[in-house]
Amino acid sequence: MTIEVFWGSGSPYSWRVLLALEYKRLPYTSHLLQFSKQEQKSQEMLALNPRGRVPVLRDGDYVCFESLAILYYLDLKYPQGPLFGHTPEEAGTIMRVICEYQAYIEPNLHRITRAVFSGTDDLEEDSITSAMHVVASEARTIEGRLSKSEWIVGASCSAVDLVIFPGIQLLKRALERPRAAQLSSRFMPLELHYPALGRWLARVAALPGYQRTYPPHWRTS
Repeated sequence: MTIEVFWGSGSPYSWRVLLALEYKRLPYTSHLLQFSKQEQKSQEMLALNPRGRVPVLRDGDYVCFESLAILYYLDLKYPQGPLFGHTPEEAGTIMRVICEYQAYIEPNLHRITRAVFSGTDDLEEDSITSAMHVVASEARTIEGRLSKSEWIVGASCSAVDLVIFPGIQLLKRALERPRAAQLSSRFMPLELHYPALGRWLARVAALPGYQRTYPPHWRTS
């Protein structure tokens, strides 16, 4: 049966799943939903995910949502091209680093990107400045890992790379906005402040199938 994925352009959570499907070379049918039309909250989608959010994956009769759960399901169902390592120790480290990202980086990253994209929030607010300090500090930790290895955990691409990559790309896109120039001074240009992180971004972007996952509306805006 064909895997189906329901997703939205620019959603970092959707991007993770698309990257995983391409990395594992799994055939799938793509359903791009329009956030502007609230298609993720249609009757059909609410029947799949009552929370009305994406991504949603349907594999035959099985439906899974929440991006990390989807990655875990795909890895157990289709083990070729493992996302969670080859040993229990590697899997534990991959999950730990993902948990660290979700606990310490992601909330601050989204605080920054929401403020920038809103076009109205004061980017000099203490809470936004503090969030930028946290993200910059955590980025140095990732930079340290990538200065010793091509991938964040282990010798090959894993779930942690696919989880973190879309968030960093979203942050970069936000900080490239002219109104974010002062805020971005600790982070941009990323390739200068975090050279290993910059090389890693290019490495992920060079993975087979990457161009099929790139947010369509980013190409035209």
